[in-house]
Amino acid sequence: MSADDQLNREALRRLAPELQPAVDPAELRTRVVHFGLGAFHRAHQAVFTEQAAARSGEPWGITAVAPRSAATVRALRDQDCLYSLTERRPDGHRTRVVGSVVGALAMGPDAKTVDALLTDPEVTVVTLTVTEKGYHRSPMTGGLDTSAGPVAADLAAGPDGPLTTVVGRLAAGLAARMRAGAPPINVVSCDNMADNGAALSRVIHDYIRASSWPDRAEILDRMAEAVAFPATVVDRIVPATSDADRAAAEAALGVRDALPVTGEPYRQWVLEDSFAAPRPPWELDGALFVPDVAPYQLTKLRLLNGSHSALAYLGTAAGLTTIAGTMAADWGERLVRALCAEVAPTLPADGPDPVAYADDLVVRFRNPAMHHLLRQIGTDGSLKITERWLPALRELRARGTSTPVLELALAAWADSTRRADAPADPAAEALAACWGPSARPAETVRALLRVLGAADLADDEALVAAVADRLPALRAGRVEI
Repeated sequence: MSADDQLNREALRRLAPELQPAVDPAELRTRVVHFGLGAFHRAHQAVFTEQAAARSGEPWGITAVAPRSAATVRALRDQDCLYSLTERRPDGHRTRVVGSVVGALAMGPDAKTVDALLTDPEVTVVTLTVTEKGYHRSPMTGGLDTSAGPVAADLAAGPDGPLTTVVGRLAAGLAARMRAGAPPINVVSCDNMADNGAALSRVIHDYIRASSWPDRAEILDRMAEAVAFPATVVDRIVPATSDADRAAAEAALGVRDALPVTGEPYRQWVLEDSFAAPRPPWELDGALFVPDVAPYQLTKLRLLNGSHSALAYLGTAAGLTTIAGTMAADWGERLVRALCAEVAPTLPADGPDPVAYADDLVVRFRNPAMHHLLRQIGTDGSLKITERWLPALRELRARGTSTPVLELALAAWADSTRRADAPADPAAEALAACWGPSARPAETVRALLRVLGAADLADDEALVAAVADRLPALRAGRVEI
């Protein structure tokens, strides 16, 4: 493929105006560092940041740091950090180039450059989309699991040693920034976790406390004044990019894009209005700044993310492959509405209306233009459902409320862990080991709950029995709501 056939800054001049970025990338500077070069960031925060720069005239550019994928970094650099976003609409797709990313780095090979950016006074925002497992949290304490191999290796590394975790790299960068007396900075988690700002703050502080740095106490004191960890809620369905998506992007642009992303039309960003330093005016593109994101966070986590996981595991059990396909089943809409109704009593009264929220979910999940794979949503289930289902389940059972939909969903997840083609999961070995050849179903369910760190639920005999009773129908491909 020649340079003339590839998306890059030179090719922008040949694109129709409606395909071009909202801002000239040449006018931006790196003022945001983002960890995680996946599709979600490129379809969400990068779009909000591009629009904020375009509408304010401020040069808010992003340098994205890939924790692992050097190939993605190379591909993005080859395109001058440009890529296309296609909104999948029922009335037809809309494609355009996004221009807010101005740099791409690989966290290991480019460590010195990453560190330099984290101490740069012009950089006042760090954002993260590294998924739950990137935080290396202990399921028992919620703090940093310092015994986890990668974390322990980072802590044991010398001052110039390689750091392989985002937590280690970010903690080291923030420590260097504090030592340099650089201006305050905002560190913004955009991952789907309850209290994500507090969760990120805790693992970073735990890492520094566990380090051998002689000035760690001074660093922590300075961070208390100079580093903010606002909580956020992010929402946009972004399916994994397929070969068909790449072909469609090339057809729309007239040039080859190696890294196109697609997403639904809907997007939301709610942020706790608690910043220590300048930030892009994301509100110019519809972001919502509020004193407390908890009502929005819990509603999204338990209704949208909770329904997504339930559809993924139940749809897989029924032999389906996509969210839209699962919604087309005679039980799909019923599942979403029943789960939302069951979980609604656990949500704050001052949050979004659960019934209206469920209405929106049904429309979004049914979008025929979306091809969101159940297998993608089902990955890392041991981490996701611990956040999405178990807190609501505990709360409802403590009240003596019946939980049939969550029990069904939990049974579908349990069934998925025994399959040879089970979705990728960091606890895959421990989960598979629960399925002993002579183990009774209730024993297996109990063991699986213990792997999740949910010993209290494992000791709930009625819950364990109810989940186990659901397994035979699911194994036969029947979803009974």
